[in-house]
This record gives sequence, structure tokens and C-alpha cells, in this order.
Amino acid sequence: MNPPLCSVVMAAKNYARFLPEAVESVLAQTFPDWELLIVDDGSTDATPAAVRPFLADPRVRYFRSDALGQSRAKNLGTRLSRGAFVAFLDADDAWEPTKLAKQLALFDGRPGVGVAFCRRSLMDEQGKPIAAKPAPAPPRGRVLDRMFVQNFVCFSSAVVRREVLSRAGAFDVQWDLAIDFDLWLRIAKHCEFDFIDEELVRYRTGHGNLSKKLLDRVDTALSIMHRAETRYGATEHVPPDRAAEAYASTCRTLGYVLRSSEPVAAAKWYARALRWPAGRVASAKGLVACALRFASGKREAGSAENATANR
Repeated sequence: MNPPLCSVVMAAKNYARFLPEAVESVLAQTFPDWELLIVDDGSTDATPAAVRPFLADPRVRYFRSDALGQSRAKNLGTRLSRGAFVAFLDADDAWEPTKLAKQLALFDGRPGVGVAFCRRSLMDEQGKPIAAKPAPAPPRGRVLDRMFVQNFVCFSSAVVRREVLSRAGAFDVQWDLAIDFDLWLRIAKHCEFDFIDEELVRYRTGHGNLSKKLLDRVDTALSIMHRAETRYGATEHVPPDRAAEAYASTCRTLGYVLRSSEPVAAAKWYARALRWPAGRVASAKGLVACALRFASGKREAGSAENATANR
């Protein structure tokens, strides 16, 4: 068989309940010249049975691995793929039918474009839509300085030119979280990004462990940013004030998430954000909010103790 134009790489682990919807969304693409590589990364649920009905389509290929981890599993799928373009789809997400056709058109006659992406809509664990405020339009073109501040590319929306992946390198197995952020930073140093201003990905949220891993995720992001500066030469393209903004806002984000439940831990992150001049007023306000929340918690605890003692 001749190689397809686009390879779709899907790494799956224990997502048998979501995988059929993801695969069906690939089968429904109006652009037909694709292959789908499903890398089952040591699932212990019914993933093999969920995949089996789709193997009647010769474009769907299934590989079973032994708990490689998401970086290695995605790298395996990419190595086994044959298309000139590689699209990524997480097994708990899904695409709209015109996604590949519209994104692949962005590459026509534009060799400088290395990544095409799109907007996403949100759905809950059961697949019901979640209303969200529309995000501002993401940047296009040379985006390294903006990417350094925020990863604005939804992983399941990305289509990447294969030669760009060959140049930038594979997903780094050092990281288990934020692996796409690291890859986009490496690619953005050399290539342009473009996007379709439509919600062509349905992104499932509320079912995974990302919120539980938030601390690890932020620590990983900070490490990736530091390495991009020191090893990849990102400082040549990211102004110092933009880099400071990136580090400070990352710390403040974690402080904001933690301050209601863990005000002391949150205060430490806001204090860390004060190391950089960008947004120091916002960081200081965050510290005050943590102090007020801590004091409120102490009062509530004291009131509860008094009520118990008076019974």
C-alpha cells in the first residue's frame, strides 16, 4: 500500500470507555487519506476488545506495548507511522469531521508552516458539551515568545509536518507531563504555527488525574522553560520581560488554584512569583488573599471548637 498523506497517532491506556468515540471521529473524516495507529500502552481494561471492531478497516493499525509511558508510546506510534504529516489524538477526545481536511490545507504551498492546530470545545466525562467563554484568538506565525508564556495548542488538535518532527526530535522521555509543551517550544524555534479558527476538537475534561497532578505539572513546566532557555537557546527569541511573565504567571496559576483549599501552600507559590518583576502587584494581591483565607479558616475552626465545647 502507498503511504497515506496523514498518520494519526493515538496512545491509549485504560480508556476503553472513550476510545470508540475517538476512533469513530477519525473514520468520519471528510479527508480519507489517513492511517490510524493505536498504541495500547499496557491497558488492563477492555481496550483490546474496544479496538477489535475497527480493525476491519485496513487504515486502522493496532499495537500493544508494555506500559512504556505516554512519551515512549507516542514516540512508538510516530516511528511506526508513514504519512508526510502526523496528527495526534488522545483516546478520550474526538474530532469534528472536517478537521483534517481544513488543517492540512494550511500546509499547501507553505513550507515554513510546521504545525497546524485549531480551537477546542469542552465536554464532560459523559460527552455532554460544557459551556465556556470563548478564548482570544491564538497567535500564528513565529510564536516562540508567546508559547513560552502559555501552551495554547491543544494536543489533540495538532497536525505536524513529519520533517519538522525529524528536526525537532521526539517527545522527551524525561517528562511524563507537559510533553507537548516541550515539543512545541523546540518546534517553534524553527517553524511557523497556523490555526483554523474553529472548534474542531471535542476535549474531554473532569475525568482524569490532571488536577491531582497539578503541582507536578507546574514543576515540570518550569523545568521545561528553564531548559528551553539554557539548552535550546530560547533566550534568542524570548525577550527577558516575556520570560519573566511566563515564570511568574505559572507560579501564580498554581497559587490561585490552591488558595481556597491550601492557603499556606498557595502563599508559597505567590511568594515565588514575586521573584520576577512581571505582575508583582497581582502576586502581592494573591498573598493577601491567601492570608485572608487562612485567617478565615482559623476563625471557622475556632467557632466549630467553641460550638462543640458548649454542647
